[in-house]
Amino acid sequence: MRHFDIIKTSDIEKTYRVAKIESDFDLKSEHANEHFVGDLDVPEHWQIGLIVGGSGTGKTTIAKNLFGDYLIKGFKYSHKSVVDDMPQNMTVEDISKIFYAVGFGSVPSWLKPYDVLSNGEKMRVDIARAISENDLSVFDEFTSVVDRQVAKVASLAIHRMIKRTNKQFVAISCHHDVEEWLEPDWIFNTDTMQFYFTQATGNRKSSQLENVSVPSGENLGNIII
Repeated sequence: MRHFDIIKTSDIEKTYRVAKIESDFDLKSEHANEHFVGDLDVPEHWQIGLIVGGSGTGKTTIAKNLFGDYLIKGFKYSHKSVVDDMPQNMTVEDISKIFYAVGFGSVPSWLKPYDVLSNGEKMRVDIARAISENDLSVFDEFTSVVDRQVAKVASLAIHRMIKRTNKQFVAISCHHDVEEWLEPDWIFNTDTMQFYFTQATGNRKSSQLENVSVPSGENLGNIII
C-alpha cells in the first residue's frame, strides 16, 4: 500500500492587494495551502491505472508524489518530422506499429513537425514516445485537449496496446468518461480520495465503435485488430 500525506504550500507575496484581501476576508497565508491524504493499494501486478477527479483535487500533486520519476514531461521535438523524433533505436516498422497502436493513423502526418499537428495528434505522439522510451509512463491531462469521441477511441487503442506488452501506463484525467474505454486495472478518485480495483472485460467496447462519430480531420488509424 502506498500512503501519501501531502501539504502543498503557496509562496504568497505580501502585496497591498494580498494584505487587503486577507484583511477583508479574514484569511491567512496558510489558508491557501492544500492538504491531500490517502492510500493507494496498488497490486503487485498491474498494467493500467487511472487517477481521476475534478480540477483542484490534487491529481497531479499526488501523481508526482507517487510516480514522480515517471511523470511525462514536455518532450523536445526538434526534427522536421515526428517520425524522426522517435527513439533512434526504433526501426521504421516499430514506429509505424506504435503510431497505429495509439491511434495516430494519418501517415502523412508522420512526416510533419510536431508543432503543426492537431492537439489530438500531439497527445498520441507524446503517448507513443513515452511508451517507447519507458516501461512505466504517467500521462497528465489525459485526453483533456481532444474531442470526447476521440478520447473514447484513443483510450481503447491505448488499452489494447498496453495489454499486448509488459508496459505500465497511468492516466491522469478530469474526465470520468475514459474509464470504460481505457479499462484500467485500478482507479483512484481524487474527488472522494477512494481507491478501488476494476473488473476489466477485455474487448467489450469493440462492437460499440461503429456508433462513435470521430470529428472531421481525425484519423485514428487501424486500431482494431
